Amino acid sequence: MFKKLGKYKRRIFEIIEVGTKYDYASRIYDFFNAFCIIVNLAVSMLYTFEEYRAQYGTLLLTLEELTVALFLMDYILRIWTAGYLYPDLPVWRATLKYMFSFTGIVDLLSFLPQYLPIFFPSGAIAFRMFRIIRIFRLFRINAYYDALNVITEVIVGKKQQLFSSVFIILMLMFASSLCMYSLEHQAQPDVFSNAFSGIWWAASTLLTVGYGDIYPITTLGKMFGIFIAFLGVGIVAIPTGIISAGFVDQYSRIKRMTEYGPQSAINFIKIHLTDRDPWIDHTISQLHLPDSVIVAVVKRGDRILVPRGNMILRSDDIMVLGAESYQDDKEHIKLKEFLLQKNHPWIGKTIRSLEISRHSIIVLIRRNRKVMIPNGNMILRENDTVILYTQSYLGGDGDIEI
Repeated sequence: MFKKLGKYKRRIFEIIEVGTKYDYASRIYDFFNAFCIIVNLAVSMLYTFEEYRAQYGTLLLTLEELTVALFLMDYILRIWTAGYLYPDLPVWRATLKYMFSFTGIVDLLSFLPQYLPIFFPSGAIAFRMFRIIRIFRLFRINAYYDALNVITEVIVGKKQQLFSSVFIILMLMFASSLCMYSLEHQAQPDVFSNAFSGIWWAASTLLTVGYGDIYPITTLGKMFGIFIAFLGVGIVAIPTGIISAGFVDQYSRIKRMTEYGPQSAINFIKIHLTDRDPWIDHTISQLHLPDSVIVAVVKRGDRILVPRGNMILRSDDIMVLGAESYQDDKEHIKLKEFLLQKNHPWIGKTIRSLEISRHSIIVLIRRNRKVMIPNGNMILRENDTVILYTQSYLGGDGDIEI
């Protein structure tokens, strides 16, 4: 029972996390989750319009409650399956790590303000302000699209330079606000009443907003304002240039990886496991494959799974094995295959009794849909496909290059 429950729990985790294009259930959940986020934000915006609130208020509130309930269910499922998100940690530590992560806090605050007024009615207005945090759930949409991930990678990669540029802007704002307060306070005591008034002017001037609600009137103040305005153009360009350079570097790196990366010399084969295969009910680590052989992927039904050492193989799994391709400049090994058609002289004979060269080796026999390893007592039948290594010419054969 617990094993079956763990199986369902694992499958739920695969569905609620960002899925591959082969996992249709997970992809549908991803799009549905993103749709709920957009609907919730759209409802929050429309509810601020008085005409929409008067006409569609009940519908908008119902949609909000439904989407918030889905956020709550999503949060509960993510807590329940947090052990699969951090498999190297104990379950309780994995749960705490998710709950206190940025995404966990955003997931919590996306539904919690909706239900807090039930327990604390006096704080309903304050709790409603926290609903704006739901907008951060849009970062989940960012995880669904590789193109949007570039933005996050650029900001994270250039965070030190961005922090430095923001620090410079803040220092210039404080310095220019104090200077302007000293120059304009006596001429405009009501406008530049304190240093904070100068900060507001400095922010609107340095960031080239220029609202015009506060401005200098003295000659020295105007000259200083012109200097700050020119300086602001260059200061604002610093973080813009950093982000632009980050985009160029990121796309250049991707281009080098895709266009100029060396091709891997790995060949892949597909193995369809059946009930009679000894690998069934064994983990991948128990197969004891050679170091040069890797299990690339395992296809189970419609799902493509990335194999790990503790993955248990099942009947009807399709394994894709990879190995280094054979490269020998002196001699190329070629396998030949041919079909034993009616009246072929080999039909009805054992492999040991065949008159073939000592330099010819029968490697495999394909009979119907089975692939068999030959031995001397195996009797060949009509429609068998024989795969062998030989340097001799065989009529009707085909080469298989390794």
